[in-house]
Amino acid sequence: MKKNLKHLIGLQDYSTKEIKEIVDLGEKISLSPKKYSNKCHGKILATLFYEPSTRTKFSFESAMLRLGGNIIGFSDANTSSVSKGESVADTIRVMSFYADIAVMRHPKEGAPKLAAEYTSIPIINAGDGGHLHPTQTLTDLLTIQKYKGSLENHVIGLCGDLKYGRTVHSLIKTMARFNTKKFVLISPEELMLPNSLKRYLKENYDLEIIEVRKIEEIIEDLDILYMTRIQRERFFNEEDYLKLKDSYILTKDKIKNAKKDMIIMHPLPRVNEIAYEVDEDKRAIYFNQAKMGLFVRMALIMKLLEVE
Repeated sequence: MKKNLKHLIGLQDYSTKEIKEIVDLGEKISLSPKKYSNKCHGKILATLFYEPSTRTKFSFESAMLRLGGNIIGFSDANTSSVSKGESVADTIRVMSFYADIAVMRHPKEGAPKLAAEYTSIPIINAGDGGHLHPTQTLTDLLTIQKYKGSLENHVIGLCGDLKYGRTVHSLIKTMARFNTKKFVLISPEELMLPNSLKRYLKENYDLEIIEVRKIEEIIEDLDILYMTRIQRERFFNEEDYLKLKDSYILTKDKIKNAKKDMIIMHPLPRVNEIAYEVDEDKRAIYFNQAKMGLFVRMALIMKLLEVE
């Protein structure tokens, strides 16, 4: 392993200055992507996806190709030597000879961190179990900066599964570092944000946290509404789920009193938590959010390969 090699395992390892540099570069790329089309010429990205992925995998592959680089890798561990019992450590040692940078998604928490200990190339964590998904958070940050003009001083509503959602936990922890004014937590009692995370926020940041049960109670105060899926499988009985689920489906009626410049975000995939009628609202930017994921991943690859 090279000394002082930079990886992206979790954003907690990055200063706010480093995070902002990636976001700013992503914004520059979004304005003129063709300017960067040769930045990674001759470089190879290894995609090591030990579990299925659509958006994240394609986004990374598209990012590298748009930078002029090439791709190798696998999208199913059963088609690789992993099926023969090869360890993550051995896989990444060998891949380090073949590629210049690697992106890994793994069902086990900590697998990308372990890989980083055995590699001579930068490792990007594209999701490890229910633990971290830092490039989704970078995508969210670039989206907020692009559409709200700044990462600071927002009132952010987070709606849906706040108990288990890794995208929500990562976004909250990161946005707290950028002087968020208030977090509004909108969820059923069964899926409230963990007390440990609320305690962490209160002990470390000067911000307000309020909890409500319905979107309509608070919609007019929000600068950003971040929707997530209410997961049927998290409820002990079907009756409780059916009683609650419609409260967390976003409709045109529920956003009628929202600010004209509020933005509606979602990490995707959507199931039924945002009605299709909302797609027509100019505040609905979740598909553009997915597009921002491409640009911020281009920026991250450039930063880690030091090819700016």
